[in-house]
Amino acid sequence: MNSTLSQKIAIGIVYGMLCTPLLSFAQTAEKTALPAGVAAIVNGKKIPESQIQEAARLTGLPDSPQLRGAVKAQLIARELFRQQAEKNKSLENRPEVKKAMQDAKEAAVIQTYLRDAIKPTPVTEVMVREQFNAIVASLGPNEYKARLIQVADDTAAQKVLEQLKSGADFAQLAAQVSSANNKTKGGELEWVSFKLPAQEGKTQNLPLPVAQAISQLVPGGLTQTPVVWNNERYVIKLDQLRPTQIPQYDDVKGALRQTMERQALERATMTLVGDLTKSAKIEQ
Repeated sequence: MNSTLSQKIAIGIVYGMLCTPLLSFAQTAEKTALPAGVAAIVNGKKIPESQIQEAARLTGLPDSPQLRGAVKAQLIARELFRQQAEKNKSLENRPEVKKAMQDAKEAAVIQTYLRDAIKPTPVTEVMVREQFNAIVASLGPNEYKARLIQVADDTAAQKVLEQLKSGADFAQLAAQVSSANNKTKGGELEWVSFKLPAQEGKTQNLPLPVAQAISQLVPGGLTQTPVVWNNERYVIKLDQLRPTQIPQYDDVKGALRQTMERQALERATMTLVGDLTKSAKIEQ
């Protein structure tokens, strides 16, 4: 079973889309001796146990007989639907079916090409360790947990400051007026640490003026004037301050490796796109 089908079945389980009749069917279906590795046979079509296992895994739920039974019920129902649909040959000639088949073919061809063509640099244990050490070396004595509201001009920023000084809730106001991507989180930023004084390119991806403002606040403190960066205005509040907590290497190396592998894949992909663009004639 391909991953897309597994994911669809998994989503169906997680969101309760599996209806009671299917579960009842799974419980009352004829019990027979099946070949090893086969979960069910529907009109001669085998459904392997591996399909059940993969779909159950993708739900993210604890493995259990009930979960596997629900997954199997969906697979059996799907196979019944597929067999009935195949009997109606006219379905294959419908425009929407032809388009879906063509889209699926193109997607499969592209994915196969990309797997062959994109060769990211392997991430070694030495590279992961070096990256960990570099991150640790970049940290300062404290970690900051802050929020910000981003607006377009001084007038809007001054209005935000006045509302906050009058008792408005920072998170609610951020959700209402901020233009930053984190507005849905009430303007909340992740914990961040950097050496002081803050220097350009060494502020954990924060704009330098924002990092400088954060480092000068006390918990609960608010910037008294808007911070200006890249033609935008920022009002910042520091929620928490704590000594920098450095995790153990073994606790984070897995996640760090995944991040580095993703970055290597992105770089390799951009290289391929650049090479193809140079040799192509593109008219826009």
